[in-house]
Amino acid sequence: MAAKALRFSGLEARGRALLGVFAGLSLGLSQAPFDFPYLMVLAVPLLVRLLDGVPSARAAGWLGWWAGTAYFALVLSWIVEPFLVDIARHGWMAPFALVLMAGGLALFWALAFWLAARVAAGWVRMLVLVVCWAAAEWLRGHIFTGFPWGLLAYGVAETPLMQGAAYLGPYGLGMLLVLVLALPARGVVPGIAALAILGAGWWAGAARVGPVAETGSVVRMVQPNAAQHLKWQPEMLQVFFERLMESTRAPGAPDVVIWPETSVPFLYGDRPDLLAEMSAAANAPLIYGLRRIGESGSWHNTLAVAEAGRDVAFADKDHLVPFGEYMPFGDFFAGLGVFGLAAEDVAGFSSGAPLAPMDVAGLPIFLPLICYEAVFPEEVQGAVGDATWMVHITNDAWFGQWTGPYQHLAQARFRAVEHGMPVARAANTGISGMIDPYGRVTASIPLGQDGFVDAALPEALPQTPYGRLGEAIFAGLLGALALAAFAAGRMGRA
Repeated sequence: MAAKALRFSGLEARGRALLGVFAGLSLGLSQAPFDFPYLMVLAVPLLVRLLDGVPSARAAGWLGWWAGTAYFALVLSWIVEPFLVDIARHGWMAPFALVLMAGGLALFWALAFWLAARVAAGWVRMLVLVVCWAAAEWLRGHIFTGFPWGLLAYGVAETPLMQGAAYLGPYGLGMLLVLVLALPARGVVPGIAALAILGAGWWAGAARVGPVAETGSVVRMVQPNAAQHLKWQPEMLQVFFERLMESTRAPGAPDVVIWPETSVPFLYGDRPDLLAEMSAAANAPLIYGLRRIGESGSWHNTLAVAEAGRDVAFADKDHLVPFGEYMPFGDFFAGLGVFGLAAEDVAGFSSGAPLAPMDVAGLPIFLPLICYEAVFPEEVQGAVGDATWMVHITNDAWFGQWTGPYQHLAQARFRAVEHGMPVARAANTGISGMIDPYGRVTASIPLGQDGFVDAALPEALPQTPYGRLGEAIFAGLLGALALAAFAAGRMGRA
């Protein structure tokens, strides 16, 4: 077994790098919109076998970095799109953004592989890799405000294994996936065991999914398809507003109408005449996104609820996009003439109050999520409270029309599974629609089209284990696996 495990030990650094890139790209192809989860079965064992054969911890770190750079470069390829909205002003940043983001996030993987290589080979090294890799994924989702985009668990979004998120959350599910997928690297018998475990998880996930009762409420989600480079052009403001109004006036009797993030061409409180028109067209509570200037002069990205011609509630976005909605070290960058892509002034947008449910008369209690806020599983978990559904308004026009919008939708689907709770989603250019408590999209508007869709609001399921315990489940699993690796290492030295 030792000879087989070290079959890659004779590889030169260039060969390991190329195979690491191949494995990273294979893992990336499991993510939306590619959705080839079966490639994970090849990529994870390959990385484990390559790690077995490295001559040093430094070489292991480079292996993890090459794999991570390839993975993030593919998964985050959409990140150049925001810089192309205003090419003259920001276009020069696009290649730097992708290279720095992919290479920077890959450092988390490099650290995991480096640490794993510092212990004995075989089973112990594999277990340590799983522990360190899972911890690295959690760390990148939290450090420096966090960026948990493209978590490994999202690679099974199109399979029944996704249902494991209701019990484990995305970090716990990702860790167990890597552990099971690594088993074939240890031989035929562990490989057969891995297939059996995956089969059992597949069956259990499929068995969990079933019919969902409806609340009796109908939700209308409106998509104006306002391209970001045209969205704020003076001659286009009325065009996009009329698209919203036309879809809102369309036949039907929805109980609530939802417009996307920053969908209206006026500031909070500035156009009561237009607000009255919007409310009359909806003939129901209207949830919409706009910009708001607070009492201190700070700008906010806001979700408002209008009824009978007046705003009855609003929530300001709390978790803002760094370098997008605000600039860290803003004064320094302002001196260089560099500002946030979506910022309204030098300081950019300001954070609002932490996420919290909204209780509006005539509507079931809901959790408002503005764009980026839906990306953070632990923040959503800590804020759900008495909500029975989530409202996700977003402007995915920033992401282009290739990978980003599909990946954002996949993350919203995971939030639904994690809490057994429906998500009503209104996106500027798409993908808008209703997501049921099992993460299934029951009604949608295709990407890049304008229009609306009416969908029945499903009932929420009973609270899930992840909904109750949150990241404590992941912490417990991580600790148990770390203890198992420690015990295995002690036994090996005895």
